[in-house]
Formats: sequence, C-alpha cells, structure tokens
Amino acid sequence: SEGRYGGMRGGCYSLRCVSLRVYGPEDSQDTVFKEVKPLLTSLLDGYNVCIMAYGQTGSGKTHTMLGSQQLEESSRMQQEAQQGIIPKAAAELFRLISEKPAENHTVEVSVIEVYNNEVFDLLAKDGQGNGASQRRDVITTSSGSSQVTCLTHEPVCSAAEAMQIISRVLKRRVHCPTLIHTDSSRSHLVVTLTISSKSPNALALGETAASSPCASPSPSHSPCPSPRRSISPAPFRTKLQLVDLAGSECVGMSGVSGAALWEVSCINRSLSSLSDVLGALAEHRPHVPYRNSKLTHLLQDAIGGDAKLLVMLCVSPTQRFITESLQSLGFGTRARQVQKEQPRRKSNTLKVKRRER
Repeated sequence: SEGRYGGMRGGCYSLRCVSLRVYGPEDSQDTVFKEVKPLLTSLLDGYNVCIMAYGQTGSGKTHTMLGSQQLEESSRMQQEAQQGIIPKAAAELFRLISEKPAENHTVEVSVIEVYNNEVFDLLAKDGQGNGASQRRDVITTSSGSSQVTCLTHEPVCSAAEAMQIISRVLKRRVHCPTLIHTDSSRSHLVVTLTISSKSPNALALGETAASSPCASPSPSHSPCPSPRRSISPAPFRTKLQLVDLAGSECVGMSGVSGAALWEVSCINRSLSSLSDVLGALAEHRPHVPYRNSKLTHLLQDAIGGDAKLLVMLCVSPTQRFITESLQSLGFGTRARQVQKEQPRRKSNTLKVKRRER
C-alpha cells in the first residue's frame, strides 16, 4: 500500500524458499503481514528469523516495518490496521508464546543503529542513567557467529511493552530532510527480539539422595553412588531480527551537501556491500566479504547463516525514480539467486555418552 511518504511496497523475497510476492497500492498492512506471519512460528521451533526492508529513500520502508507514526488520535482498530511488520510481529510472537503455557519463554529486546558505518546501541544509558546512544563493536565469536559487544537487552513481557521501548528510542535515530524525503532516515535500524526457550521435557541428569534406588549397600554389590546435583540444560536462544535499512540515494536528486554527503556515501557503500555479499553467496564463492561493512558483519548470521531470511523490496511508483526502482529490483533479483542450506534447528537436549567399563 501507499507508504507514509508516497512510496509503495513492492516485492517480498524469501531467500530460503526463493519465492516472490508482489503487493500494490490497494494492499493493506495486514495483507503484507500474511507473508511474514508463517515465519514467526519457526522462532519457537528453534530457528532464527530475519526480515529486512530494502529500497530507495522515501519508498515506504519505514512505513512497511513500523507503520504510520501519526495515528495518536485514531481509534485502536485504525492504529492496529496501520501497524507495520515490527509491531505485528511482536504481537504474533507473544500470541504464540501464550499458546504454549507449559513451556518457559523469556523475551528480550535490543535496538541498534548503524550510522556512518558505526554501530550504536540505542538502549544504552550514561552514568546518570539517562538514555544515550553508545558506540559498540561487532566481533566474530569462536563459533563463527557475529556478536555486538556490551549490547543492552531489556526484558519484555508483552508486545505493548516491547513497542514502548522501541518507540522511546526511535527519536534517537538520525534523520535529515532532503529534496526527496522530508524526514529521511540516515541510518540502518536493527530491532532484535531474543527468545530464550526451555522445554518442560528438557533432559535432567543425576539423582537426589531421596530418589536413590539403594537404601543400604550389601557386601555383594557395589556401594551406592554419592548423590549428584540435578543438571538442567541451558535454554536455547533464537533471534527475530527486524531491519529497516536506510534508503539508497542519488545525491543529484536528494540535493544534500556538506556533512550529509558523507552520510549518503556511507549508506550507499553499506548497501553495496550487502549486495556484494548476496552476490558472493549466490555464486558460491569461497570468500564472502561480510567484514566490508559493519552492516553486513552485524547481519552475518542472518544473511549467510542458518536463519530464515525474508527481504521486503520497496519501490517508488513514480516515473522520475525509475532508475532507482530498477536498481532495487536488481538487488531483489540477486537476493533470489541465493540458495541457502536447510536451516538448522537449535536444540536444548543434552547428549549423554555412556562410559564403557
């Protein structure tokens, strides 16, 4: 449907299923979310999920991911109808959790901004406890996954609580007016909901003294083993990453100057790096250049790992932006060429090896 600034949501690309859906101006937010909704069930089954919006600045990415921000006086039904993927996904996640009361699930939210090829923690606080974005580093762990150091995670118990936190820090995201967009986002926004799950059927090892089968040992039998503490496996963690990318931009059309030129350069280079990574994956090259930008390094697990990744392509319906729209479609074509391996399910079951005597 029409984006907040006249943009139009375009194609929906799934890198795992290599499927394509196209939505026009008449399609509602609910219609678009129907494509996303089935992926969310995978979170409680042990899979990571990433959903990102890509496109030219002003094409409707933020409208698609967050929804309209100007509905404070509207009815609740109107507000829900205009919600984007992030609030709808949060609501669906907690609905799924409520359907499994026997299992133990906890949810934490983190919000990151990638601005001028630097990563900032939008939930961080200063020494006085006031909100203040803090720069963070992205590292690769010993297991090969990417991780943001000292990242702030806030526990949430409902979708409303999660959205209150997200809405509170959105004002810290860098914006700048251009000739194309009166409130253009100058950074990539990454909202992550981390789910820790523990099944009631999780394996527990060891016995307590009360449950020991031997009351008193006899001379013909080995003595009873000393009581051992019960060992429960750690909960397995899955991530839902929701990404509102900054828009690709032509300087000649946006009319920016001064410091904003550096912002445009960083945005376009990071998006180019994202395209290069997809190209390397599509062509099965031995080296994938994740570290060419902080954005691709941050999203390494979602792009090239075993997560389920969905790309929402946003294109402008106006003729004057045809070149930028074709460029976005070219990115989508490259994304569709990526053939990912079957995602691996996380497990919280401990494997026990018997010792042979």
